[in-house]
Amino acid sequence: MFGTELPIIGSIALGPLPGSPRFGGELGAVVDAALEDARVLEAGGVDAVSLENMGDAPFFATQVPAETVASFARVLGEVRRRTDLPIGVNVLRNDGRAALAIALAFGGNFVRVNVLSEVFATDQGLIEGIGAELMRVRRIIGAERIAVFGDVHVKHATPLLARPIAESALDLVERGLADALVVSGARTGSPPTLEDLTDARRAGPVVIGSGLTAENAGMLLAAADGAIVASTLRPGGDLSKRVEPGRVEELMQVVRGMRS
Repeated sequence: MFGTELPIIGSIALGPLPGSPRFGGELGAVVDAALEDARVLEAGGVDAVSLENMGDAPFFATQVPAETVASFARVLGEVRRRTDLPIGVNVLRNDGRAALAIALAFGGNFVRVNVLSEVFATDQGLIEGIGAELMRVRRIIGAERIAVFGDVHVKHATPLLARPIAESALDLVERGLADALVVSGARTGSPPTLEDLTDARRAGPVVIGSGLTAENAGMLLAAADGAIVASTLRPGGDLSKRVEPGRVEELMQVVRGMRS
């Protein structure tokens, strides 16, 4: 999909969409901000981008309303018109079916699902894995080309049953049918441990889901297969701010030096 080793996926954190508490009244402004971030990320050399509705907090647990799906699709469609990079979709908190539908309709390449397997206590309440439904829907609607990235021990959550991450990762691949595993720290901007990356990677390809920086990339990427990057590309790690070109270029310089 990415055509390179150690692919870096630049995250485009969407501003509040219509219907969310902090929506500013102009969807066009959300589109413009997403397009600017996409432009800067591509110019800086990232290998893909991924959109998520980060501005919509507090999030619905499992199913977002129609206005969110429609607005998200509008933004992704505009981004797709302006880039040939692979595009991912993450509809927070855990609406994998909406993400899959948006990706299929507008040329997305992968979706990220926070809770594909197991049960997690989150700030949205208990969320159960949706793998059984999602993988059947993917087959029914002819979306097998769209990869599913599943989080292992997802951030901002605690598994209801404490299990070693290696066991959770193996089940996510063998029983949840995840195409890749996302491993994060405890919160947005927090890096995963090397131990967690190494243990999860025994089950399948691992993508770092948070906390990668130019300073720790050499260490963390040695134990992973790629990364989704958001906080470090913005001033102060503030996801409501625009991506800064210098931050993208600094990270990508390190990554290019690691590629054989």
